[in-house]
Amino acid sequence: MTGTGLLSVLRRRTITDVTGSADDPRLDHVVYAALTGAQSRFAEVRGRAVRYPADVAPFLAVPREPSAQDWVDAAALVPVGSVVAVERLGDHAPDQWDLVRQLEGVQMVEEHVCGADDPEAVVLGRDNVPEMLELVRETDPGPFLTRTIELGRYVGIRRGGTLIAMGGERLHFEGWREVSAVCTAPAHRAQGLASRLVNDLVNAIHRRSERAFLNVLSTNADAIRLYQQLGFRVRANGTLSVMTPRAASPHS
Repeated sequence: MTGTGLLSVLRRRTITDVTGSADDPRLDHVVYAALTGAQSRFAEVRGRAVRYPADVAPFLAVPREPSAQDWVDAAALVPVGSVVAVERLGDHAPDQWDLVRQLEGVQMVEEHVCGADDPEAVVLGRDNVPEMLELVRETDPGPFLTRTIELGRYVGIRRGGTLIAMGGERLHFEGWREVSAVCTAPAHRAQGLASRLVNDLVNAIHRRSERAFLNVLSTNADAIRLYQQLGFRVRANGTLSVMTPRAASPHS
């Protein structure tokens, strides 16, 4: 075995040894795991209910087996007329809440993603948010808001000074980071840019001795196929429920 091959084997072994298993139960409740763990500095809290600030991410979470009071507390975190997204709610909204819509998705975890630094990938910062938001409006990869960039490392590729592809890290709890907002401008697709950025992101995640996961709509067959080719596998199916708190009755 060559020296390069041996280093590759040792590197994979180290990643396997120090990171969590795909059976980690926190992967079934990632928003709660993140907001009560590594990203607790972002948490808006009422009782046992937690949410991200509205300009950071649209997610709210309650404990795995919530009480009626947990949902009352959760409603107090969300202004009437606004919406939040809750993972794995089920088919019915709790009391004091209205279900706006449900999105069916799949959660994927890396299984054998090699990862590699990309020479064209540039780290994006707060000054780049306006052009990132414009690319998101053009491509609709999922929620990316004015302060989402604070959640992790985001990278992009430019052509002629214009941002044409991007991706980054969103939810994070000990041992795991979510790859999110991967998108490419329509005029520059089919060039492998998304694959390159995902590999760059995963490589940086591996350097922290962590593993990558991601979420994708179940209807997005092309994205699922791409991630499978890169070395991700489907771990679980799930539902994301978009909800709004019901206005209190004037007679209540």
